[in-house]
Amino acid sequence: MKKIGVAILGLGVVGGGVYKVLTEHREFYQKTQELDLSVESVLEPRRDRIEALGIPEEKVAHHVAEAVLNPDVQAVVECIGGVELARQYVLAALKAGKTVVTSNKELICKYSHELERAAKAHNAGLYYEASCVGGVPVIRTLLDGLQSNEISCLMGIINGTTNYILTNMTERGVSYEEALEEAKALGYAEADPTADVEGFDATYKLSILASLAFHTKVPPVKIFREGIGGITAEDIADGEPLGYRLKLLAIGKRTHAGIEVRVHPAFIRKEHPLAGVGGNFNAVFVTGDSVGDVMLYGKGAGELPTAGAVVSDIIFAATHGEHRYSPYKNTAAPDKETTFVDDFTCAYFMRMTVNDEPGILSKITAILGRCGISIVELAQREKEKGKAKLTLITHETHERAVKSAVAKLGATDYAVVESVIRVAQ
Repeated sequence: MKKIGVAILGLGVVGGGVYKVLTEHREFYQKTQELDLSVESVLEPRRDRIEALGIPEEKVAHHVAEAVLNPDVQAVVECIGGVELARQYVLAALKAGKTVVTSNKELICKYSHELERAAKAHNAGLYYEASCVGGVPVIRTLLDGLQSNEISCLMGIINGTTNYILTNMTERGVSYEEALEEAKALGYAEADPTADVEGFDATYKLSILASLAFHTKVPPVKIFREGIGGITAEDIADGEPLGYRLKLLAIGKRTHAGIEVRVHPAFIRKEHPLAGVGGNFNAVFVTGDSVGDVMLYGKGAGELPTAGAVVSDIIFAATHGEHRYSPYKNTAAPDKETTFVDDFTCAYFMRMTVNDEPGILSKITAILGRCGISIVELAQREKEKGKAKLTLITHETHERAVKSAVAKLGATDYAVVESVIRVAQ
């Protein structure tokens, strides 16, 4: 039986979960995988975490070299979080010839090219299934299940915090601020939720997934990003009668014009499978030229789902003779031959308050028409004396055209644009 010694760097939520899964399932892996996965070393500065997990003192390392240079260790699990220190630790492990498994999406997003170069130079593995969508095996699916397909679209709900917030706003009618505070109280949102609610977390994940799906480096700077901080209960309520649900979507498309990648709140038809993904669950919807549509759904975060993905990578590395690296040219900058679309097209929802007077609709539609925007659906109702609320859905149009129209409407004395939300197609 093949024995794999594991070092765990960091015993936070994920690292502690990895220790639990490895120790509690050791006999199971011996029976089902013919592998003896043994935790040989842990690096954690907080004694309370070590004691809470009952880790023997002889397995506690006091510095990173002690953990990664341990001759009984073949796989190193990075769970310390952050970027710079994690980068140093991972590089040290790779240069020691140890396979590294990480759930650190920001690290992989920003430095996979450097880490992979070190891995190749020292015949080490670098695996990161747990970096995207927690326990949902989306990376393995892209690499091993859909590799025969040319993928045209990848669209997903890949941040559980924002999905929980928007689900509660939808189902209970609470404000963004109320939903955010509830998410913090339940541990779904950090004390500083910026990375989640402003879309950075989803952007890092989309960078990784889009690179794999489209076989070209997609750095985060090429991804359009907008968070959910400006979403109101009124926005969500306006979408309901039109047949839409509001989600923070990560969207990647391969079009004739190039690669289109964006993260932003979007209305999506209630009939679409992603519309029914609620709470802190995640899902990724992929379209391939052979398979058609495929959706992966499950827990996108949490101690055991993410830990399970980490251990899955350890098993994969241990049971395959050769290490797998990125199926694209993994460099710091994107390939010069890759074109990115910066003026994407989609439909748009718009809500505005206008003067309730004869001819107001013709004035609005004239401005939109001059910007090349036509309307699919339009509703008007009295808001207060002398004012009316106007909501509309446009045909598919360009992002720049919409921004231009909003600026022109804002310069008038008869219309105030209150909300503009993209509509997923």
